[in-house]
Amino acid sequence: MPRALFADDALPLYERTAAQLLADLRGTAALVGDRLPSERALATRYAVSRVTLRAALAELESRGIVRPASSRGWFVADLDQSPNPAVASTPAATQVQGLADFARVNGLTPSSRVLSATVRPATVSEAEDLRIAPGADLFELHRLRFLDNLLVALEHNRLPLAACPALAGTDFNTASLYATLRAADPPQLPRVADYSCEARHPTPREIELFGIGDTMPMLVATTLTFNQADRPIELTVQVYRGDRYRFRASITNRP
Repeated sequence: MPRALFADDALPLYERTAAQLLADLRGTAALVGDRLPSERALATRYAVSRVTLRAALAELESRGIVRPASSRGWFVADLDQSPNPAVASTPAATQVQGLADFARVNGLTPSSRVLSATVRPATVSEAEDLRIAPGADLFELHRLRFLDNLLVALEHNRLPLAACPALAGTDFNTASLYATLRAADPPQLPRVADYSCEARHPTPREIELFGIGDTMPMLVATTLTFNQADRPIELTVQVYRGDRYRFRASITNRP
């Protein structure tokens, strides 16, 4: 459903914070080149965490509204951009939506249970997909994903640790993976993804984790996600119960 059909308070907190910050910049007639208050001051003003504040700034940066300047902070770049990320039409405003983003927009409560989170060397195949050197540090995450406390997916994420070193120290039982990427320095903004989906029988481990029989069909989605610089930042495999997942897509012949 179009995001414009949902109330503003159903949007992710970082988007609401970005909208409030943009409104304040316009309300105070900020000029291009003006320096924003510190991240600490902004987080206090909008009553959000530093992680959420950085994700909001990254959202505004992706739309060309603000820009970072190394250790000097954030500056106004251009206020003549669309004020609403839900209706922004430029390619830079598009984003890949994570499960937590999807859940909150649709009024669901997401949660996760981490099965394992490690840093290990990337295999040759993973290095090829993620365009990193074989043996480079890879953050690997296995977790169960829930919506309203109902198990819907088993998820396996692999990301280059260099893209976001904070991944290794984040508790993904509660944290959002995409929010963590958006809050990285520099921000890693999921912009586009290659996606494939296939059906198969469950493995013995999936039968145990999902509490299902061996005749339950499983849908397996493989995603390679790219950031705003067209660099691959995430290789993910999600396994869904076939009776709790439906994939829809629009097909077009536009380039």
